[in-house]
Amino acid sequence: MVDQRTAADLDAIFQALSHPTRRALIEDLATGPASVTELAEPHDISLAAVSKHLQVLEDAGLIEVEQDGRVRQCQLEAAPLSVAFGWLTQYRVFWDDRLDALADHLENEGQ
Repeated sequence: MVDQRTAADLDAIFQALSHPTRRALIEDLATGPASVTELAEPHDISLAAVSKHLQVLEDAGLIEVEQDGRVRQCQLEAAPLSVAFGWLTQYRVFWDDRLDALADHLENEGQ
């Protein structure tokens, strides 16, 4: 089903996405690359706190950070999100099938 490496990757991805600020940063980066300062601007937290959140996202492989002089540019990496989406999709299909079976059962019981 899920090999050991993929399981560790999924753990890191979901852990990184578990914080609302990190999810907001991902949403910000979905519109295109941005500097750390640009990413910090709309959030009511320190630049140091934003940098720590970005480090968690980078460690999970969700973003790539490149140093350009004194400016750190961040961009979204789609592959890890695709892995997480694939994992979630298999369970969505499972639950859709289960709920359809339950609906059929309840419908047949009423007859």
